[in-house]
Amino acid sequence: MKLKGLVETSFVDWDGKICSVVFTPGCNFKCPFCFNGALVLDPDSVDNVPEQALFDLLEKHKDFLDGVCITGGEPTLSPDLADFCKKIKDKGFLVKLDTNGATPEILKSLIENKLLDFIAMDVKGPWENYSDFAGVPIDGEKIKESVRLIMDSGLDYEFRTTLVPSLHTPDVFEKLVSQIKGAKKYCVQKFRPGFCIDKSLNTDQKQTDEEMNVFAETARKYIDNVKVRGEK
Repeated sequence: MKLKGLVETSFVDWDGKICSVVFTPGCNFKCPFCFNGALVLDPDSVDNVPEQALFDLLEKHKDFLDGVCITGGEPTLSPDLADFCKKIKDKGFLVKLDTNGATPEILKSLIENKLLDFIAMDVKGPWENYSDFAGVPIDGEKIKESVRLIMDSGLDYEFRTTLVPSLHTPDVFEKLVSQIKGAKKYCVQKFRPGFCIDKSLNTDQKQTDEEMNVFAETARKYIDNVKVRGEK
């Protein structure tokens, strides 16, 4: 499995769990507000991390770590993902997958083969103009299929949105959350200016806590469990 980063210990990437985090290269989206631009646009510029480095770490801290968060980039583009998840599970650790939801066929296989314990899927915007938020042409039906798969999976999961002030107006946001009505958990995340693929967004200002709470209240009209997170 090709890896491009390793965080040995995280208390914030998986609510209620202590995990290691690994980053995979490449993405089929080019979200204008993405702050992992190197992994998306030029993954070869990022140093490789040997897979064994993770497993050595897990062995060393097997009494401390609960699992591994696999993020990116977009992990479902990696052909070795299923085998990698199985190796982690076989070592007795839990697996969390971060995904953009564009490959429901991969998600379905991972779920059916019991290789995941938690799924976090980004929901970028309303279905009808999803491509504006993804930065590339997107088949919205595939995104909707992934949402359905996750909600019906029986696994723990969350949907989440990074709120960009110039893109996520109150009306746009309400459309977005109405699409995932009844979800188990939803997180609104503060935008991080200064690192965006679309440099024009770097002049946007971060939301205040009060503004984030207003968005959260809108989301609670459709979803009971809504959480506000800081910069992501």
